[in-house]
Amino acid sequence: MIELENVAYNYGGGELLSSVSLKLAPGSFHFLTGPSGAGKTTLLKLCYGDLLPTAGDIRLFGRSLAEMDRNDVALLRRQMGVVHQDCRFLDHLDVAENVALPLIVSGRDVGAYAQNLDELLNWVGLTHRSHALPPELSGGERQRAALARAIILSPDVVVADEPTGNIDWEMSQRLLTLLVELNRMGKTIVVATHDLGLIRAAKALVQARVLRISNRRVQLAGADL
Repeated sequence: MIELENVAYNYGGGELLSSVSLKLAPGSFHFLTGPSGAGKTTLLKLCYGDLLPTAGDIRLFGRSLAEMDRNDVALLRRQMGVVHQDCRFLDHLDVAENVALPLIVSGRDVGAYAQNLDELLNWVGLTHRSHALPPELSGGERQRAALARAIILSPDVVVADEPTGNIDWEMSQRLLTLLVELNRMGKTIVVATHDLGLIRAAKALVQARVLRISNRRVQLAGADL
């Protein structure tokens, strides 16, 4: 589903990632760890086509990024939902409107998705906050709204960048449960995190692979991939 072959990425005149080869299979669950500045966010952006590698090849759903133009990449990214670290929202729109934005951007009839939107807000526990504005939300509510927005188009892959970084442990576990449920529905999940407790909790719920960025390379269980 996502394949990186000998990928490198240079940033600010230096090499941030080097010789990264990685395959993310359909229906798999992955945690991405590493110290701050190691390149976790950069690797995620490479995985969903927001960045192009300095060297190597990236294939998304069987197609090489090098062979696609911006429109091709934009269409392909509709199959991928992204939960950004900073939970970007339009503050003048309420929660339901923010969650529905991908429908508008993709030219869908929002009215035809009204029932799906209601069910999704209920699934993430935000029905009672559907008309609240983003500044009125708690950290956990913002993360759950961001997750709902990421999956409104029913993507095959969900990528989350430090989704529990600014919320308490109870809310982190609730968000993890939602991600595990998505994985059980067949979605490929990739979560960047520094929270080892979250990873330990996940292993009791799902078969997850832990990837670690060290010395510009991605490692699995202490071995280079």
